[in-house]
Amino acid sequence: MLSKAFTARAHTNIALIKYWGKKDQELILPMNSSLSLTLDHFYTDTEVYFDQALKQDVFYLNEEKQNVSKVTQFMNIVRRQAGLKVFAHISSTNHVPTMAGLASSASAYAALAMAASQAAGLQLSRRDLSRLARRGSGSACRSIYGGFVEWQRGHDDQSSFASPIEENTNWNICMIAVVIDKARKKISSRLGMQRVVETSPFYTAWMKSTERDLAAIKEAIKKRDLKKVGTIAEENAMKMHALNMSAHPHFSYFEPASIAVMHLVELLRSEGICCYYTLDAGPNVKILCSVEDSTRILDRLAARFDKEQLLVARPGPGVHLINKK
Repeated sequence: MLSKAFTARAHTNIALIKYWGKKDQELILPMNSSLSLTLDHFYTDTEVYFDQALKQDVFYLNEEKQNVSKVTQFMNIVRRQAGLKVFAHISSTNHVPTMAGLASSASAYAALAMAASQAAGLQLSRRDLSRLARRGSGSACRSIYGGFVEWQRGHDDQSSFASPIEENTNWNICMIAVVIDKARKKISSRLGMQRVVETSPFYTAWMKSTERDLAAIKEAIKKRDLKKVGTIAEENAMKMHALNMSAHPHFSYFEPASIAVMHLVELLRSEGICCYYTLDAGPNVKILCSVEDSTRILDRLAARFDKEQLLVARPGPGVHLINKK
């Protein structure tokens, strides 16, 4: 019965091995494979139901009506798979700052993929759900799963999907998100990576480097080697941002406070605390560390940042249906 509403919750993921560049803009096929950690703190709840009375899709984000063009493109994929011609009512609540480098699109499209496919009567495998989520936002394919997740770049729509590396991890690690700026990025991820692929003279080296990083970090995760995992993730992030600075015209997502946090993490390491930073397409810094060390790190960060700017997340679950309250 298509009038039934389904609500899904999906959590964000933070890439430890970055995806930065597409070889197919429409299908969102990445130039390189990537690996992420799904987090429990940031998530999106999305409700979808189909309504014969609607003349077009209706989309609300945080109770405000939105332009539906991009969402309708995604819903058209769902409708084609389900053989439907009915428009949908979509309502999302985003517990992630939007467009600020905290993977809001990942949780958004993972939640939409599950809620919409269920409302359309599709019973997709998690692999096919991952492929569907990818069509909305590349990193969304990884938010289908919890814990450590690899997005295999593949070569076409069928072969590009995410799969879990260690979904229900018992590793006592966490990630501290230092929210420096919640504002929308001046350069979107889409535009930034396109410019890098087209103009950076170092992009071929990046491709080779990420293959080595991916293999090494998977082995380090198996061995519970936080130092190695953190070192690889930090260096991979810096290589990605170096690409941005080598593009034409060059650009950067860093802000002075971003660099200050990176320097503090390096200082803490010199004092014997095992912690490492990573940044996506935005100024906010994520610090990977053990749960035991997080209090000491937060104490040092508190000298510069408000409590509301310091958010602690642990490994989180994959996308799932919830009962709307």
